[in-house]
Amino acid sequence: MTAFLLGVLSSLAASGVLLVLGFLRGSRPLWWLVAACSWCTGTGLGRVYRRQSSAERDIARELGRARWIKVLAGRGNVLTREAFSALWSGELPLESVQILLPDPRIRADSWLDRRSHDVCRFDPGFTPDLLRSQVRTNFDYLEHAARAQRNVELHSFNLPNTCRIIATDRAAYITFYSSSAHGRNSPCLYARAPGLLYSFALQQFGSAWSDSSPVPAAR
Repeated sequence: MTAFLLGVLSSLAASGVLLVLGFLRGSRPLWWLVAACSWCTGTGLGRVYRRQSSAERDIARELGRARWIKVLAGRGNVLTREAFSALWSGELPLESVQILLPDPRIRADSWLDRRSHDVCRFDPGFTPDLLRSQVRTNFDYLEHAARAQRNVELHSFNLPNTCRIIATDRAAYITFYSSSAHGRNSPCLYARAPGLLYSFALQQFGSAWSDSSPVPAAR
């Protein structure tokens, strides 16, 4: 794992100047420049969104072309918004959908408690139990929305969650979480398959999935 992460970091450093350009302006010519140079470095980086929320329209289009979907999130709000509406309405003929959200149960070693502590330091309106409440609400939504979907698996995990991943067989959208900002305000990377960043996303998801627990379907 350490060697793999070092490889990711070294490849990202090689395209650091292009990342800065991507942050400054989101125009398509710059996206093409980033994509061309990332091909040379092997990262697979195609676009950089200054804010995670800016990627939702493109995520919706990506899901419409997918064979399967994997989602690892720290809260799961995006799953209840327009980007995923076609999934819950049954419009997408997918082979499988795997969703991972943090375990909202109260426990001594809760990752949600640690993340809540971080958020409380920069968001004065954030109470210690608010994040857990929001995750529970999203679980309730997903349990009901997925009842008519035979290919949807919903799991919970209790591991340090350092990024949000929305991956398909074609690409992955990756947001690296900060201890000093909400995920919605963090940059989001679009990585094409194949590529180092795409492989990193699938590896992170696979590690969390193997240590997760299935959530019983709502009745």
